[in-house]
Amino acid sequence: MILVTGGTGFIGRNLVKLLIENGFEVRTLLKPSQKNPNLPKGIPVEAVVCSLNDERGLRAALKGIEVVFHLAGSERLSSRSDLMEVDVIGTRTLLHAARKSKISQLIYLSHLGADQNSAFPVLKAKALAEKEIVNSGVPYTIFRTSHIYGKGDQFVEAFAKLLRLSPGFFLVPGKGDSALQPLSVNDLVACLNLSIMNSELTNKITDIGGGEVFTFREIIEIIMNKLNIRRYVINVSPAYLRMFVIYVDQLIPKFPISLYWLDSLSEDRTTALDILPRQFGILPARFTQSLDFLTS
Repeated sequence: MILVTGGTGFIGRNLVKLLIENGFEVRTLLKPSQKNPNLPKGIPVEAVVCSLNDERGLRAALKGIEVVFHLAGSERLSSRSDLMEVDVIGTRTLLHAARKSKISQLIYLSHLGADQNSAFPVLKAKALAEKEIVNSGVPYTIFRTSHIYGKGDQFVEAFAKLLRLSPGFFLVPGKGDSALQPLSVNDLVACLNLSIMNSELTNKITDIGGGEVFTFREIIEIIMNKLNIRRYVINVSPAYLRMFVIYVDQLIPKFPISLYWLDSLSEDRTTALDILPRQFGILPARFTQSLDFLTS
């Protein structure tokens, strides 16, 4: 049986659906909340309500589990997130429970560019979580991913929404020339599925990304063309844009762009273009041909 943390998120829902289609029994971890959980609809999935910081509850949730997909994170909450509490301490607590439960494999999603010395909070938090995993004694597979896109994402759809709302112009950090390698969520979950009990990936960190590289400015142009709208693109200092996003995020709690997305746009986030076909036998989706969900 497989446990998925973050199973109600964008990536988690797609992964749970694929795992069940492939015949796996799946249990997903739900954090305690007054909100209705966004569970995948129409598929049989077992749900357990438990905080990532409740080791006793986690041990109960891990009963009968062989493989854990650890997808839970807090960066989507922008300035209201607690990266240390959820991404680092939560991962540590899960590992303690996993070690006592003697699970066979923990698969973790990190980010390209993760570095514990990074000035960017998300990349630092992901690296600290990776360190906890590597030193835990639990067999692991870590994927460092590029930007993930698909219906319900926090990347393409978020920028599309912002473009629609923009009053004739769109702000980009710096020159908008950071290099990105967008990866389809369908390709990502296929890789995750293929990583289950794959000895070649055991106790390794693997970088994965799509088959094409675009600058952030080019991605914005592609989205505008798909939406058939035009906005005047204005270059803004990343520091000023960050302050602007912090201000707007306080006024509009559901602002489309997380503060931490600016961090991910501050430097290149790429890896080998042939990693998917070479490592997993997957031909990556073409970005420009995979955006119909924006207009559907």
